[in-house]
Amino acid sequence: MVSRRGFLAGAATMLGTGLLSRAGAASIPEAAVVQNAQTLPPAAPPNGRPFHPVVTLNGWSAPWRMKDGWKEFHLVAEPVIREIAPGMKATLWGYNGSSPGPTIEVVEGDKVRIFVTNKLPEHTTIHWHGQRLPNGMDGVGGLTQPQIPVGKTYVYEFEARRAGTFMYHPHADEMTQMAMGMMGLWITHPKNSARHRVDRDFAFLLNAYDIDPGSSTPKVNTMLDFNLWTWNSRAFPGIDPLVCRQGDRVRIRIGNLTMTNHPMHLHGHEFEVTGTDGGWIPKAARWPEVTTDIGVGQMRAIEFDATEPGDWAFHCHKAHHTMNAMGHNVPTMIGVDQRKAAEKIIRLIPDYMTMGDRGMADMGAMEMPLPDNTLPMMTGTGPFGAIEMGGMFTTVKIRKNQQPGDYKDPGWYQHPAGTNAYELK
Repeated sequence: MVSRRGFLAGAATMLGTGLLSRAGAASIPEAAVVQNAQTLPPAAPPNGRPFHPVVTLNGWSAPWRMKDGWKEFHLVAEPVIREIAPGMKATLWGYNGSSPGPTIEVVEGDKVRIFVTNKLPEHTTIHWHGQRLPNGMDGVGGLTQPQIPVGKTYVYEFEARRAGTFMYHPHADEMTQMAMGMMGLWITHPKNSARHRVDRDFAFLLNAYDIDPGSSTPKVNTMLDFNLWTWNSRAFPGIDPLVCRQGDRVRIRIGNLTMTNHPMHLHGHEFEVTGTDGGWIPKAARWPEVTTDIGVGQMRAIEFDATEPGDWAFHCHKAHHTMNAMGHNVPTMIGVDQRKAAEKIIRLIPDYMTMGDRGMADMGAMEMPLPDNTLPMMTGTGPFGAIEMGGMFTTVKIRKNQQPGDYKDPGWYQHPAGTNAYELK
């Protein structure tokens, strides 16, 4: 659902102390709200300097208002409900109805003004991760600014001084607020819109949650043992595919705001790391990879030519990051004959089933009872059966006849005759 929220600055008390005069006595721009998890196709900028917009995977870009030479945005920090995948919703905190919040897209040299309204149950701030800006706009509560109290609106103003891929997140009760999903992407496009031009430009954030089966609120004190590994707060099969036309130059921008590193692996193609949150990498310094490791708090942009048609897997290469709701204390039962014990248990618990004596693959297709609002550990179905993946996994779908600007899922790839692996008979 897409709606609009209007917030008028009818009284000085709505703005943080001392900020009203700098922001001007004009009304606050409307805050767009998106509450679904669809990938919204990019729209051409309606005003301001031209740029080629990104596609936020399972997300969207925030609209803005031009006023007296300033590009104005409005972010509302608030509780949100986010569908992690069909069958599970999480109670999170985010911005403008979403977690992550909307992507902010500006152009190098833009003067940017962001109104931040706090509708959380506690104070907050926003830190503009990786930006060059005045120290007082850096968003570290207690150090560079007072915390934004509940119900108040603060204003951040600075020039987007360098092109690149950045993030935003709180620097107030950070462990809680980021664990609850408060984060978003910031893209600063180059002044010259032809520079670093690609045909498809995707972006998403890596995040993780620890949500007990049957519940919906993350455990914010978890340090490492998360059970839901997500991209833009979505887990496979809830993550949309990255749809490309054969021959496209494709960029994927990835930011990591989890508590561990993620080796991101693309099948069927080699790529180059072309950018970090420190800037663009000169062509002479790039080298080919099929996997690149993204550390905590880092941003990476990778690029490749989509030459090979098909449905190519794209995922974190830590195996337990492509599973959902996985318990860490489950014993290994491979090779253990459980039949006699199972016969006795079934007399007491008719729904009981043995698991893991031949490996864990059977669980990908099991119709086993689960608590409400819980995802299976391995899920998703492809044209040849269970995919046996969850978490940080999706596909890059490359098609010869996909039209430029068309991001609709083309369905499963139809393999030419003689190009499938086959059984030896």
